[in-house]
Amino acid sequence: MALRIMDFINDFANVIALYLRTAQKFATLVEKQRSSTQLRACPASAACLFLLSITGIATAAAPIHISDSDALRIGRKIWQNECNGTISGLTSWNAGEDFASLGIGHFIWYPKGMRGPFEESFPKFLEFAHERNVTVPVWLNQATACPWNSRSEFSRAQNSAPMRELRQFLAHTVNLQAQFMIARLQESLAKMLNEAAPGERANVERQFMRVASTAHGCYALADYVNFKGEGVLHTERYHGEGWGLLQVLEQMHGTESGAGASREFANSAAAVLRRRVQNSPPERHEARWLPGWLNRVRSYNGIS
Repeated sequence: MALRIMDFINDFANVIALYLRTAQKFATLVEKQRSSTQLRACPASAACLFLLSITGIATAAAPIHISDSDALRIGRKIWQNECNGTISGLTSWNAGEDFASLGIGHFIWYPKGMRGPFEESFPKFLEFAHERNVTVPVWLNQATACPWNSRSEFSRAQNSAPMRELRQFLAHTVNLQAQFMIARLQESLAKMLNEAAPGERANVERQFMRVASTAHGCYALADYVNFKGEGVLHTERYHGEGWGLLQVLEQMHGTESGAGASREFANSAAAVLRRRVQNSPPERHEARWLPGWLNRVRSYNGIS
């Protein structure tokens, strides 16, 4: 009997997954998100939520779409935050790290045979570019790994033809990189919903969608998750309290959309970062970073 029930659940889950994938193709950011009341009133939605809750699968929010002009504005702001808006900052390799950090979001690219605890994101960005028929330098198309094997090699190659071509490609695709970062927010939401306590998941998703309803809200979400992570790793906690996007959203309970949502997000992010510094080991002296962090999250009130 138990096996038959599980077979039914699996079959039903496959149908629901197909339905969600199809629905996402037609959803846009400007379409108003259904309220929890509307979901409870819809038998099919109620069944979906019941099935997803008993199988532990996070709900799938509507895809986030932004215009090319908004993507460029968002990208330039993130570029300023991460690279001081410089061309040279688009290709960096930080001391003590085993990978290159490329683009406005410092996308990670490992040399051949090298892997680490961080997700490699630059190859995914190249795949994203290919899917949108963006011209990529020939040598990048042929590269299966970062061609520079160490930070010293990377530094010596700063004036080489491939490096100059790489910087030019990154400087000309700022809007595409921003679109890539916005698209990855969808994956972040699913991870956060799976990590959040069951009673908090509806609020986390609601707050995420509130902030994501505007272009500057999308900037705030994309920049913060790139800046301080999703908040789902238990290794990224002080005294059991994290400082990622999940923790920022969990502290929000407002209902106002637009600029009000961004203001609340900025205030919540500042509070989370202050708490991180208070909880941090004294020997790390994290207080020295707090003014810069707070200045960064103040930009979430809007895009200049």
